Amino acid sequence: MNPEKTTRRKLEESTPISSSFMQIYLDYSATTPTRPEAIAAMEQALREQWGNPSSLHTWGQRAATIVERARVQVARLINAPAESIVFTSGGTESDNLAVMGVAQHYSTPQHIVISSVEHSAIAEPVQLLEQWGWQITRLPVDRHGRVNPLELKAALQSNTVLVSIIYGQSEVGTLQPIPRLAAIAHAHGVLFHTDAVQVAGRLPIDVRQMPVDLLSLSSHKIYGSQGAGALYVRSGVSLVPLLSGGGQESRLRSGTQAVPAIVGFGVAAELADREMATETPRLIHLRDRLFDQLADVPGLMPTGDRLHRLPHHTSFCVDYADGEILTGKALVRHMNLAGIGISAGAACRSGKVTPSPILLAMGYGDRVAKSGIRLTLGRDTTEADIDWAAMVLKQILTRFPQPALSW
Repeated sequence: MNPEKTTRRKLEESTPISSSFMQIYLDYSATTPTRPEAIAAMEQALREQWGNPSSLHTWGQRAATIVERARVQVARLINAPAESIVFTSGGTESDNLAVMGVAQHYSTPQHIVISSVEHSAIAEPVQLLEQWGWQITRLPVDRHGRVNPLELKAALQSNTVLVSIIYGQSEVGTLQPIPRLAAIAHAHGVLFHTDAVQVAGRLPIDVRQMPVDLLSLSSHKIYGSQGAGALYVRSGVSLVPLLSGGGQESRLRSGTQAVPAIVGFGVAAELADREMATETPRLIHLRDRLFDQLADVPGLMPTGDRLHRLPHHTSFCVDYADGEILTGKALVRHMNLAGIGISAGAACRSGKVTPSPILLAMGYGDRVAKSGIRLTLGRDTTEADIDWAAMVLKQILTRFPQPALSW
């Protein structure tokens, strides 16, 4: 019998409830629901401020005014000057602009350093540069997914032009020591970029104190709408734009701005900044409660760094039973049958039953690296949600006799 079909049958038998009974969303690292205040601001923009921000007449200037207000709101979230914020379509475009915007300054291939646990929005552009002859160093990580700053220092070369290290890893939740890593890059005259998509709005970021040159943000990770993001560009840093045309966003991102999405981004950023002092400790409490409730489940092992960790993030690997493959994808499907939304690793890869490159980089074997799951929490998550989700996951997993952990 097909092992995956056997696993599916057992999981279906173990699913304890109907999805109509309770709905619990625990995939806030994939996207967050747009908050009502942002929706209201977006609706007003659509109804009353729908002009082209580049137009000089009254209708255009109404739109331009609210775009600039949103720029100030987003800038305040990371304590940046408003003029350093470049609006994009999201975190992926911001990451691509940071990497390719630096690289295209050079007529001959140079050297870039990234970590081995970058989001694909960094890993894939860098892979393309490598095909074009660029030299790429991918820093290893430890079992918890952390980069050793001494290895960054050793990797820097005379032709290194950029270091890009993700701030908060979306799949396993690990936070990198970005201030120290950025300081090392700067001491060698190298530009430093970080993808802070998962961190912004959840932990304080102050780019006036943290020596980063480029920093990526995304609206829909902080309860704004999908379709808007930003790249912080430190004064004096020069980028070659990916898009040519109308010269919007200080000529760094041509194309008419998505005014409603940007306005929603600004409102979400302002509210995230205002609420962080109370919301972040609440999320940490819920996160640790979930880890504690699942600590005694045989075959379920937390991944990532428990100390240096995103406040809303839990993640696990699952061992195998009876030689069957219990994949993260299967667990996502059957938790969903129970009305609970989780993710198998990063959302952009959740449909593929292949080993997670992040878990492989952290030293897990191919089999275990197919079993990663994450449960990420947000504004609407309650203690009751945590308790119920833990109970359901336990019921599913304890149907399988677990061997001794082998990783």
